[in-house]
Amino acid sequence: MISEVVMYILLFCSLYFEVFLFITYVEKRNIIKTEYLEKKEDYWPSTTIIVPCWNEGNTIIATIDSLLNLDYPKDKLSILVVNDGSTDNTIDILKIFENNPQVQIYHKKNGGKYTALNIGIENSNSDLVGCLDADSFVDRNALKNMIPYFENKKIMAVVPSINVHEPKNTLQRIQKIEYGWGIFIRKILSHLNAIYVTPGPFTIFRRDVFKKIGNYKHAYLTEDMEMALRMQENHYKIATSHRSYVFTVTPSSLKTLYKQRCRWAYGFLKNLIDYKHLFLKKEFGNLSFYILPFGVISVVSALYFTANIVIKNANLIQEQINKIRLVGFSFNTIHFDWFYLNTGLISIISLFTLATTITLILISMKLSENKIKIKPELFYFMFIYPIITPFWIINALFNTIFSKTITWR
Repeated sequence: MISEVVMYILLFCSLYFEVFLFITYVEKRNIIKTEYLEKKEDYWPSTTIIVPCWNEGNTIIATIDSLLNLDYPKDKLSILVVNDGSTDNTIDILKIFENNPQVQIYHKKNGGKYTALNIGIENSNSDLVGCLDADSFVDRNALKNMIPYFENKKIMAVVPSINVHEPKNTLQRIQKIEYGWGIFIRKILSHLNAIYVTPGPFTIFRRDVFKKIGNYKHAYLTEDMEMALRMQENHYKIATSHRSYVFTVTPSSLKTLYKQRCRWAYGFLKNLIDYKHLFLKKEFGNLSFYILPFGVISVVSALYFTANIVIKNANLIQEQINKIRLVGFSFNTIHFDWFYLNTGLISIISLFTLATTITLILISMKLSENKIKIKPELFYFMFIYPIITPFWIINALFNTIFSKTITWR
């Protein structure tokens, strides 16, 4: 059957990609453990951190304080806060920092995050320029641990390790597993020269990047992905500093998570369309032949497997209803027999893929938290999270196909 052929292909692609990640990690693990542990003591480039904010009265003080507490020479670090037309008490709160020599504050009409970032870029003259979202907080050593990467002149941007700030409920703890997985993936992509997102929470760039390829664009509210793809298009190397920790506030409800992920998925699809010329081109290496194509395959797989499960369960329910209509309801009508357990090749491949995924997640825990601990959230992430993921993928596909415009609010 065609459906089985499609199933085999998608399962093979999933397994192939995971094994590819695992083998890459095994090959690079010693390098990852020791890379850039030492730095030249006299190498402290001037750095500007831009903090775009819109109605961030609840977190902006802690965000700026975390930057002021960075272990970095004070005369080399500037903080540039851009208020993007806030309507809450953000303006009043920012007055606390008006007399701080390290902090500059700009106010502008609301125009979106990318416009706030560009104001910061245009008003900076440092060697390095970074961004920190106003709902995120940096570890004291985050910046210092990123600087050694810039001793390599080919590296034009460095991405930190982003994790969840003080998860308070099960949903946020599930996202903590997800963010740890992201840390692992970005570290592997760094060694493959295939990073396709430079996240808003504390990615640091050489200022020359903006001089040569331009400032941020609107990019469907995912300007961090567009910037990374533009850098890849221009063969600029992006690295990941897995010892530079940044913590961000994540959605605490399904509603806010759904809105966030719809925006992310929509931006992912739209940016892939804009940068389709990066696909399957030898000059763009692993990004072109592995990462971007597998990104598309993952979207197709999520939709296909979800549809397959829904159809099979619907057929099973219909069969049980028909049996009840014929012989009446009885507890014997529905039963389980080990004889009917599916031991076909698809089931075996699925189990092997699942085992590989769990292994990679445990490795990601070691990389992001320096410890491996089996938590209930791991299983929620593996078996419940995939149930809700297709919903925002479907939403993003619908908006992409019908050219719907999405907003932050």
